[in-house]
Amino acid sequence: MEVGGDDFYIDLLFYHLKLRCYVVIELKACDFESGFISQLNMYQNVVNDILRHPNDNPTIGLLWVKGKNQTVVEYSLAGYQNPIGVAEWKNQMVKSLPEELKSSLPSIEEIEKELE
Repeated sequence: MEVGGDDFYIDLLFYHLKLRCYVVIELKACDFESGFISQLNMYQNVVNDILRHPNDNPTIGLLWVKGKNQTVVEYSLAGYQNPIGVAEWKNQMVKSLPEELKSSLPSIEEIEKELE
């Protein structure tokens, strides 16, 4: 998306039919950093301003990180008005995959190596 003449790239953007809102997802292959919240908040504000219809609910932001310090996350989220969630992807993704898919997908270590 273009904002003020600069290009920005949302990792994933969905529309949740039951919640009637957009969902912005940012994926980070590193541990949580407080600046990620500001980036996600900006994306939510732009989606709310440009894409959201008057009957839609506010855009939800989800930040998936490799690891997080819960105390740092809570202080980083303090004061923001947009609904934002922060989750660790490493353990959640592995636990949620069905056994028959685990062997056909690359391991987390292979993905991390590729991202480097």
